Amino acid sequence: MSEVRSAANAVNDLAERFWNGLLELSPITATVLGYEQNDDRLDDPGPEGRDRARRLFRETLHATDAIEAQVADGAAPGSDGGAGLPVEESITLDILTVVCRSELEQQDQRIDRLKAVDQMEGPQTMMPLLATFQRTDTPERFDRFLARIDDYPRYMAAVAELTREGLASGLTAARIVTERVIGQLERLLAVPDEESPVAVAVTPPAPSDRDRLVAAIRRSIRPADEAFLEALRGAYREASREEPGLWSAPGGEQLYRTQVRAWTSLDLDPADLHRIGLEELESIDAERREISRSLGLGNDTKAARASIEKSPGAVPTTADDLLNHARGQIERALARSPEYFGRLPKASVEVRAVEPFKEADAPSAFYYAPAVDGSRPGIYYVNTYDLPSRSYLSLASTSFHEAVPGHHFQIALQTEMANLSAFRRMGARMAGMAYVEGWGLYAERLADEMGLYLNPTERFGMLDGQAHRAARLVVDTGIHAFRWSRERSMAQLLEAGLSETDAGIETDRYICWPAQALSYKVGQREIERLRKEAAARLGSSFDLRAFHDAVLGHGTLPLTTLARELPGWLTTPR
Repeated sequence: MSEVRSAANAVNDLAERFWNGLLELSPITATVLGYEQNDDRLDDPGPEGRDRARRLFRETLHATDAIEAQVADGAAPGSDGGAGLPVEESITLDILTVVCRSELEQQDQRIDRLKAVDQMEGPQTMMPLLATFQRTDTPERFDRFLARIDDYPRYMAAVAELTREGLASGLTAARIVTERVIGQLERLLAVPDEESPVAVAVTPPAPSDRDRLVAAIRRSIRPADEAFLEALRGAYREASREEPGLWSAPGGEQLYRTQVRAWTSLDLDPADLHRIGLEELESIDAERREISRSLGLGNDTKAARASIEKSPGAVPTTADDLLNHARGQIERALARSPEYFGRLPKASVEVRAVEPFKEADAPSAFYYAPAVDGSRPGIYYVNTYDLPSRSYLSLASTSFHEAVPGHHFQIALQTEMANLSAFRRMGARMAGMAYVEGWGLYAERLADEMGLYLNPTERFGMLDGQAHRAARLVVDTGIHAFRWSRERSMAQLLEAGLSETDAGIETDRYICWPAQALSYKVGQREIERLRKEAAARLGSSFDLRAFHDAVLGHGTLPLTTLARELPGWLTTPR
């Protein structure tokens, strides 16, 4: 079996080289994860950067093929895990293969031209993001951040060139996405340099350094953002696609199929996903009607929701009230978690408000992982924009999805797995987000089993959240495969229970990120299917804590890998 041991070592060495190559290619990603390497520069979206990425993906894929051939020559398939390798190395090889094939396919389709204009995580959001995550507490660290600011004009010029390429090829953003990015840039530029998101987020090592920071913002960030705004305001805005769906772009049908695979790790038919979404909506609405009747509000769930939201204390009066409510929900979940999980993360989770410059375009909540070195906790961002629309009805399920026992448990535990390579702990999400988002949505239902919803109205809010994700299957495929208008998509989300504000933000998110919205229900349904199968197979020996520890015990996985390996991790006790 020396060939298998040699192959296992080769897999781990390859994963390390690949991960180091990714961090070299994306210093932005490195900083967000807590690394300090190359934190004096930004990524290279230009031709040289793309060529370097392509070489990395091709060479890695060639190496995975060679390792598979080595294992095939040295051991019977499956003798020591999948493909003859130990389980963890087999998983690593799976993930490397999935990631490299997906990235190369997206490069061939030049999806970067489309992603250059993005109101969610576009280039104009990078410096405010880095200002939040990058440490500047010493003169050396602060100087590196200033150098990074001065690299921003190069970075944005390369992005602007992508928009010109997109204009020439016809692969432009949808009009609503372009308009949202223009609005975002206008809001950023309306703020004085000394009050910009970067200036506010950064704490220089000495008060005297504040002037240097503001000067760098004025010298580099402002003119680069102004130039990008001008690049979008003219011909690009006029050429942006009037139809929101990806079908309206050149080769749009295949582009969408690729994005479905990239986000879910599965080859799925948009028509099947659309049908599943409609079926799930019908089932969830039956549950909502049951709660509505129990509250004496009849079968009209819209009327029931309106009644609940008009009740005293249903809507936060201040941003702090909303944030403190979320903190209380997390504390409640943490207290119950040992009954449902054998292993809990060491990292804590902090609740913060979404920054004002992007709150109008941001979803209701989202999560960032803790730093790899433990220097920063997980961060659960709650959107306090348009407070009258932020009903407490939906906050509980959102907190359980984004923080505990949802994304914080899954992602923080993964970050803390010392037995896994750095790539597995921090980079495996590239293999498809259906596992990650599926776990978050599964956690919303699990919270119900855990008794975390305090009353029927919070359960009603949970079901609204489930309906929202089912509606995503309908709306995302509707927009990008079946030529739905923005208005029809918003109407579907309003019907599912979203507010007018969130229906608009969410619809535009799906337009901007084709297929991302599919990952939630696809992943949840697979985790629930595997749990049901395990419970049927193991009978009275089925242990829910063991199931959760097994699902979370190996980090992010492609759904096909999870389905293949999970039965072996859950066996009947001897």
